[in-house]
Amino acid sequence: MLKARFLLIGCLLVLTGLQKGWSQTTFYDLNTIQKIEVYFAQSNWDYQLDTSKYGADDYVVADWVKVNGVQYDSVGVKYKGNSSYDSTYTKNPIHIELNHVNGQSYQGIKDIKLGNGYDDPSMIREVMAYGILKNYMDCPRSNFAQLYINGSYIGLYSNDESINKDFCSTYFNSSSNTFFKCNPIVAAGPTTKSNLKYIPLADSTGYFNYYELKSDYGWNELVGLCDTVTNYASSISSVMDADRLAWMLAFNSVLVNLDSYTGVFCQNYYLYKDNTNRFNPIVWDLNMAFGGFPFVGSGNSSMGSLSVTNMQQLSPTFHATDPYWPLINAILGNPSLKKQYIAHARTINNENFVSGNFATTGTQLQALVDTAVQSDNNKFFSYSQFQGGMNTDYPVGSYTVPGISNLMNARSTFLQNNADFQYAPPVITNVNVSNASPALNSTVDFTASVANTNSNSVYLGSRGSASDKFIRVQMFDDGAHNDGGSGDNVYGVTLTITALFTQYYIYAENNDAGMFSPERAEHEFYSLQSQSGNPNPGEVVINEFLSWNVTDATNEAGIHADWIELYNNTSSQLALYGTYLTDDFSNKTKYAFPPNTFIPPYGFLMLWADEDPSTPSFLHCNFKLSSSGEQLMLSNGANVVIDSITYGGQSDDIAFGRCPNGTGAFGFLYPTSFSNYNCSGTSLNENDSKNNVAVFPNPASDQINIVMKSDSDFDQAIFINSIGQVVKTIRPELQSTVNISDFAGGLYSIRFMNFKNGNEKFVKLVITDND
Repeated sequence: MLKARFLLIGCLLVLTGLQKGWSQTTFYDLNTIQKIEVYFAQSNWDYQLDTSKYGADDYVVADWVKVNGVQYDSVGVKYKGNSSYDSTYTKNPIHIELNHVNGQSYQGIKDIKLGNGYDDPSMIREVMAYGILKNYMDCPRSNFAQLYINGSYIGLYSNDESINKDFCSTYFNSSSNTFFKCNPIVAAGPTTKSNLKYIPLADSTGYFNYYELKSDYGWNELVGLCDTVTNYASSISSVMDADRLAWMLAFNSVLVNLDSYTGVFCQNYYLYKDNTNRFNPIVWDLNMAFGGFPFVGSGNSSMGSLSVTNMQQLSPTFHATDPYWPLINAILGNPSLKKQYIAHARTINNENFVSGNFATTGTQLQALVDTAVQSDNNKFFSYSQFQGGMNTDYPVGSYTVPGISNLMNARSTFLQNNADFQYAPPVITNVNVSNASPALNSTVDFTASVANTNSNSVYLGSRGSASDKFIRVQMFDDGAHNDGGSGDNVYGVTLTITALFTQYYIYAENNDAGMFSPERAEHEFYSLQSQSGNPNPGEVVINEFLSWNVTDATNEAGIHADWIELYNNTSSQLALYGTYLTDDFSNKTKYAFPPNTFIPPYGFLMLWADEDPSTPSFLHCNFKLSSSGEQLMLSNGANVVIDSITYGGQSDDIAFGRCPNGTGAFGFLYPTSFSNYNCSGTSLNENDSKNNVAVFPNPASDQINIVMKSDSDFDQAIFINSIGQVVKTIRPELQSTVNISDFAGGLYSIRFMNFKNGNEKFVKLVITDND
């Protein structure tokens, strides 16, 4: 039956966090040590990696890499790091790029970053520090991995999530905006800082030695950022997410993380500009947290080493007025932002160090890796030093690396006794809403009891989605804002609810200190869900998608973009406002359908997955699809999943869709964008005979997929090895899955034959060794 395809033109009080991605895969499971095996056919692989590191900084292609037993062929490998790398080391930090040659990934992960534990007797600094940081701002996931090269155990490594475009897409709902790595390109030193200090030059070339551009454009935006940070610090909240910045600086200070913006080189962080037009700081490289890098400086020339006592007593307002740390100047020079910074530092200290939770975590992590460390003959410290790494200080060259507990127990006490920490902050209790499940466009009263505050310094911060900026409005204790009686310490404000999910928090301050509720805001917040008439599960489904568009339909900009098709299984028009689409199950509200979005009865709706909201004539998701496999989910953004799928590797110009529409199982098929889909597989140009059969993945090891157009009508597919022997013959269907796990590795030909008209087609197939 011909069906129309439509294209769109034109609660309870819940505490919620944005720890997106942390539960998405088992590859970063903190309780499991990953196993990474690398095999190079070339005997001089170490020399090639050293030469590449010093020369072109390019990858050496390994024959294969196994991740927890799953093999990937032709994988890019290179050494990384600065002080942690040395050509004389057997155990160097390594970057593995699974998709360097082929579009492949492990659980959707393409880049593997392994740190070698340099200068860390405890062997757990990096993993433990990221585990703390994740509670307060978006950061890489991290755990442990054992690395083997050509069968030899190289050692235990930290396994840290790469900060790349996939990371930005997960945490900032876009990936193509301005993106910088803030590490000096030249050798780091007191005079080479990535500190965002404005350089008054005619163009951006003066910045090239201090920052690495990771996007297609952005130098002028970086110059503008530096100008604002340095010369107009009072406007920093307009160009940066000041709350994330305060969390980063508080974390660096409390954990004495000085191989960072706070230290002498002002490095090891990224900046990504999100869709609110603000730059977000992202912390990177924590192997020297907890005092592992004891170097500080002042001005633009000096550099000094701190003793363990100096680190224990490092002032939380260090660099407050030094112009070569303009981000710290901007936060600590603003009275309100300083109070928020101290509030964040107090929260980090209380939750992790006053509580003693860090010591328990450290003991557990060391127990987890104990056996792996004992058998690591290439580690930089002895096994007994590893055992003492939590409590004992060890000399490393010209300085001392403190035991983590020895440093942090004394530091926690010092901070508690610091004058800024001893000011009594406001006390926030009884955060309430007048309607836990409001209708859209209705009003809701937000109230909270707040003691020890200034009457005009209580605020509600709220936003309608994770992609928006929190906007603060003042709350009142005047009896006129549904707050009870005037002067009773109950503050209120009324908002019109215009979003399906309202995320909010309370902030209050007095003359000396500030306080958030929840204390981890803005990273965590309360959530209010509005009523909506979402489709029920199965009424609207993910029907077809194309994740590798080479020659199929183009969007308004003429780009062969990824696309997703939805299908309405009902006889009624359904509204999609209030539903969400995502490529990450841990971030359910990634793309929100706009108001007045409908899908017709037994009809289709197509979306471009191209991160291009600038062309609003059609629906454009704020994510792209991975051709190496990932997830898709349609939901109400909370507990109701309307439809979802986890898919594997895809081939160029081959769609993955249901047959029949709406109810059938997913299978590979020729794409049917902008046409009536009836499972015929004939939507491509019928005269395009060279594309009438597709075989993928290629190379392959266990099985392959064969997809043919209906007019190809091949009667046989004959598998022939490299010496001409026929090893398998099948009768192919329009969609076939062929088991090749019993084939020896090597080069094969598949001969497709049509007995009626004599047509035939040959496809080369590479099979990797299955032994």
